[in-house]
Amino acid sequence: MTDHMIDHGLGGYGLGGASAHDGPRAVRAWRRLRWGLCALSFCAIPAFYVELTVPTPLALSLSRTLYVGMFAGFALSFTWLAHLSRRPKTLLANNWLDLLIALGAALSTGFGTPPWQPVEWLLRLSFMGVVALRIVLSLREFVTPNRLMWLLLAGALVLAMAGAGFYWLEPHVHSYSEGLWLAFESSATVGYGDIAPTTPASRVFAAFVVLLGYGMLSLVFASIAAAFIGKEERALRREMHRDIKHLNDEIVRLHAELKALRQTIDAAARRSDAAAGSVTRTGE
Repeated sequence: MTDHMIDHGLGGYGLGGASAHDGPRAVRAWRRLRWGLCALSFCAIPAFYVELTVPTPLALSLSRTLYVGMFAGFALSFTWLAHLSRRPKTLLANNWLDLLIALGAALSTGFGTPPWQPVEWLLRLSFMGVVALRIVLSLREFVTPNRLMWLLLAGALVLAMAGAGFYWLEPHVHSYSEGLWLAFESSATVGYGDIAPTTPASRVFAAFVVLLGYGMLSLVFASIAAAFIGKEERALRREMHRDIKHLNDEIVRLHAELKALRQTIDAAARRSDAAAGSVTRTGE
């Protein structure tokens, strides 16, 4: 899949990148920058949870440093892209999601320390949701349903990281294995109830684990189903090719028989005409 196809498919989500009809310098710059912007998006995750779970001046400084780094990275990248682009306004309009993330990162540096007010909770969770959407859309090409092994490895990695996250965020989780079990319960939406998130941080984390884990499991099962369906489709395709070849052979044979019949009829007609001409001459 080409970069143009990927960007075109994500244009409706505000991640259109640099259009193939834009200047070649802008297109090349976007190809170099798009994965860097995706990596910058991940900075919002530790920034959010460090500020939420460790409300100390040092943690607040670290969190805001990450937000400043995100804002600076996005702002400088799109300033450069707009400078290289032939249509900078169109470029910025096609990448409104990244501009929204840059704005959210800038605003996050000015908010206070926890406990947050309801409006601030809403804004921060909305910002984290936008960041999560940007990460998932950026990695979409790597989680297509026909890549079963990659999906299994990605699922195992997500489960391992989610277990570590619950071990860090949830006080009722006393070991990594319990965190891993809670991550599996959340991602599989089982909910046995033996362990449950109790703090705001772990509950927010659980919400993202449920969404990401459910989507990952759906892709894994869809990939397995596609493998079986693909096998049946290949067998059906081979059978159709055999039938088409047989029909082509029959058509060729019928054409040959029709040609021979036409030649026989033409020969008989010529003989009849010759005989008629001979009788006419004899009568004269």
